[in-house]
Amino acid sequence: MKRAILGLAFVMGSTILSGQISVGVRIGTPPAPRVVRVQPRSPGAGFVWIDGYWYPNGRRYAWHDGYWTRPPYASARWIGPRYEGGMFYQGYWEGDRGRFDHDHRWDRDRRNRDYDRH
Repeated sequence: MKRAILGLAFVMGSTILSGQISVGVRIGTPPAPRVVRVQPRSPGAGFVWIDGYWYPNGRRYAWHDGYWTRPPYASARWIGPRYEGGMFYQGYWEGDRGRFDHDHRWDRDRRNRDYDRH
């Protein structure tokens, strides 16, 4: 009987220890997109316009102005960010070389934010 109880305690203990805990922070729905009345001229051939969007920045949303950029590789297309089912999904580039996320640290490079980063 002691072995059965010990075995049951072992199984129960390993089940409890193998459980997963996740913690998430939700900051709610982003504000409505800003209205841009004038889109600047393209700086040149091969540039793509990315509409402005809100993105999570800590416990609030920050606005990312629309911008011209060249894709990270020739066949890449931009999939815009979205808020769906209580979750925010970042925008990204997608194509035959796979997925490529935009990194906001590159925003200082105003002319070629995403180009040649892959």
